[in-house]
Amino acid sequence: MRRLTDTEKHWVEDTLKKIEKKMVPVTERNRDKIPYTTKNGRFDDKSIDDPCWWTNGFWGGEMWQLYALTGKEMFRQEAIGVEEKLDKNLMSHQGLDHDNGFKWLPTSVIRYKQEKNEESFNRAMLAAGNMAGRFNMAGNFIRAWNNWDDVDRRGFAIIDCMMNLPLLYWASEETTDPRFKMMAIAHADTAAKEFVREDGSVNHIVVFDPFTGKSTGTLGGQGYGEGSSWTRGQSWGIYGFALSYGYTGDKKYLETSKKIADYVLAAMPESFLVPIDYRQPKDVTLEDSTAAAITASGLIELAAGLEKENLVGADRYLDAAFKLLKTLDEKRCSWGLDTDNLLENCAVDYHGDGHNMSIIYGDYYFIEALMKLAGKALQIF
Repeated sequence: MRRLTDTEKHWVEDTLKKIEKKMVPVTERNRDKIPYTTKNGRFDDKSIDDPCWWTNGFWGGEMWQLYALTGKEMFRQEAIGVEEKLDKNLMSHQGLDHDNGFKWLPTSVIRYKQEKNEESFNRAMLAAGNMAGRFNMAGNFIRAWNNWDDVDRRGFAIIDCMMNLPLLYWASEETTDPRFKMMAIAHADTAAKEFVREDGSVNHIVVFDPFTGKSTGTLGGQGYGEGSSWTRGQSWGIYGFALSYGYTGDKKYLETSKKIADYVLAAMPESFLVPIDYRQPKDVTLEDSTAAAITASGLIELAAGLEKENLVGADRYLDAAFKLLKTLDEKRCSWGLDTDNLLENCAVDYHGDGHNMSIIYGDYYFIEALMKLAGKALQIF
């Protein structure tokens, strides 16, 4: 990645100092929790409410990044505590799904990479094996979700899963067994074909016939509607395809990431405050700060890939990542020590009631992106 200017370096360093100043007391008062969101400025605890919730790995990942930043043992211990609490999830068949990567990459995999802890390796391999078992050979896709609430999801696949593929890539690297990587590549190829539209926008949900593998249609999912452009889905696409390039060296994934990124930058509001859907009605002002943070981290990943291949365009994506992060810092961060969250104005989806809230993965990707720029990030992918 290109060398940062002195001004950029100072801003990154100053922002990370603000994060450390805030997160030391926040973590101290939230020991032994797995947060998802806040109520009246205080974190909830999913380890009690829902130990299988899909976001439960991000607090552990945040703790590992803060440990790398500060060297404070408190953060390491909290990260390990999250990992251990997730054992309850590993023993729940209905609690395991395509999001195994989001849970065990930022917890068990990152710890194994740092410490070669055998318990962490065991957990991550159990999660990878379960995820591999969701692969549908007829359609070359990894099934999303389970049949919760009596909804038949046997043929569902979602763009989010691109971010879970690194669990399979990692499993192949560690075991030298190519099966995991083959499944990840097959899913990535299917996603590039079925999810990414000609203009670079992406579908959230594609439905396949689970017996023949034929695509039978798309669903709007968490975006405005079918055919719209859910911003967090766009961010998963940018980041996820860039990651598949990193693991395979196949430039077609880099080009797919770039295609999605070009669409996003063309659709981006001048304010760089990211909406929930790039095609939501003009008079709707709903935002999703998580999409801004994930997009920024994904653009940094894309820029690094382009530079590695000596391809043009890296500076453009890096500049956009800086602008997204600085906009969050200046306009959408809660820097006061009396609130637990960093990002504000996060959203779960367009049509639900989860708007204008904090969400833990928004904070994680904001920190991760800054740590990448500082050259300090622990690699969970």
